[in-house]
Amino acid sequence: MGRGKVQLKRIENKINRQVTFSKRRSGLLKKAHEISVLCDAEVALIIFSTKGKLYEYSTDSCMDKILDRYERYSYAEKVLISAESETQGNWCHEYRKLKAKVETIQKCQKHLMGEDLETLNLKELQQLEQQLESSLKHIRTRKNQLMLESISELQRKEKSLQEENKVLQKELAEKQKAQRKQVQWGQTQQQTSSSSSCFVIREAAPTTNISRREVGGRCSSAATGSRWTTTMDA
Repeated sequence: MGRGKVQLKRIENKINRQVTFSKRRSGLLKKAHEISVLCDAEVALIIFSTKGKLYEYSTDSCMDKILDRYERYSYAEKVLISAESETQGNWCHEYRKLKAKVETIQKCQKHLMGEDLETLNLKELQQLEQQLESSLKHIRTRKNQLMLESISELQRKEKSLQEENKVLQKELAEKQKAQRKQVQWGQTQQQTSSSSSCFVIREAAPTTNISRREVGGRCSSAATGSRWTTTMDA
């Protein structure tokens, strides 16, 4: 039969309470030593009896070191919790602040678009009108500035194109001039060749006549000799 659940409560008998304290204290100190050895943990145990007597256990007899570490950890944890609470509060406040700003901006935007004007009085409508007129003035100023900049850019491009056109016209005129010179030089060469040919033909013609005369004279001499020879024979 299993052991029933023991209800924990203060032992009324003084002697039994002291005996139980001694037994449980020894067992608790033993368990603290075991967990420090088995798990390589730093353990600090402090026990005060009902008479105020101190019983303590610490790993490697460095109770002060463990207590200092505990105090630092406890203080850091408190600071962290406090900082988190403060940060959370600040974030909530910032959220409400930003939400109000967004709602105000959305409301102003609707007014500028001509919506939800029923809630505005005469003074607020006049202020809205002045704001729109001022906005239109800035818009027109910016538009005119952009138009002037665009015109200046187009003028600059026009000037650049005109200069480029002048350069191209100059190059074209130089090419045409070179072509005309080449054509003139070709015609001059043709004329020179024609003149040389005519000169050669004219120089060759008298030589041919002289040859014919010489040939004719030789033939006449030969004929005369033949006649003279024939007469002598007769």
